[in-house]
Amino acid sequence: MPVIKLKHVTKDYGHGRGIFDISFKVEEGEVFGFLGPNGAGKTTTIRHLMGFTKAQDGELYINGKNCWQQAANIKRDVGYLPGELAFPKSMTGNHFIKFMAEERQITNMTRTEKLKKLFELDTSEEIKEMSLGTKRKLAIVTAFMHNPKILILDEPTSGLDPVMQERFIQFVLNEKAEGKTILLSSHIFSEVDATCDRIAIIKEGVVVSTIDSSQLKQNSNKAFKIEFASPEDYQKFMENTKFIIPIERPEQNQVKLNLTDEKMKQLFTELTKVKVNFISEIKFTLEDYFMDFYDRKKTVADAEENLQYGLH
Repeated sequence: MPVIKLKHVTKDYGHGRGIFDISFKVEEGEVFGFLGPNGAGKTTTIRHLMGFTKAQDGELYINGKNCWQQAANIKRDVGYLPGELAFPKSMTGNHFIKFMAEERQITNMTRTEKLKKLFELDTSEEIKEMSLGTKRKLAIVTAFMHNPKILILDEPTSGLDPVMQERFIQFVLNEKAEGKTILLSSHIFSEVDATCDRIAIIKEGVVVSTIDSSQLKQNSNKAFKIEFASPEDYQKFMENTKFIIPIERPEQNQVKLNLTDEKMKQLFTELTKVKVNFISEIKFTLEDYFMDFYDRKKTVADAEENLQYGLH
């Protein structure tokens, strides 16, 4: 049984706003990326998972428990990091951590102290005086302090500086190594790419693709850009090549083409007959795949074909 499961979840706020027929599941020990820009529906989906909002249609489960009917029980099992932070302003960081420890019946604060040290968090300050980055670190510590087996993280590194963002990514990888199940919602490609086993892309409230990250990282199809030394070399190559050239730039003496590893030898055989200024491989990335879905001229089929051939 998957740890997290959504089945055809819809919440229609009207005027095209909301989430529509959302379905995905997160297996035990998996880091699942939920990728989309602000306003795409990531936070709305997570609020349904946490039992803050009731779906109009569909069902949501965490550990087999209905997210709306058993929300209180689920919250005890989950480490939740919200995208929008709201703290009691009258408290210091120390008071808030003490309050959360009492709520979760934590008596051994060793893990909490380790987390504070890891993220260089000063909890003596009043929360209302804290910077956004410090508030984010406080939220991280309180989300992880009870060592939950399930983590739901909504834009977890928003407001963190680059050093802390990298530290958080490494921390998530360590949690993953310990078998934690993690749903990570983000619009930052680098953190999704670095941590996630599978990724769902959401656009305008609809999941338009779910992909194994290994498909991107282990793609054997490659794209190359070649610039020839002269218009004559460019023309000679174009007249004699056996490859299909999807992109031609005669004014720059350049071509872009796509091929599998098996065709590499043939390409370099053809290039020995002309002079080139350079040949460079174009990496096909998660960002490339994502942006295909946000190019209104392209369809889902186009994006999936581009993954197959390494095009962008």
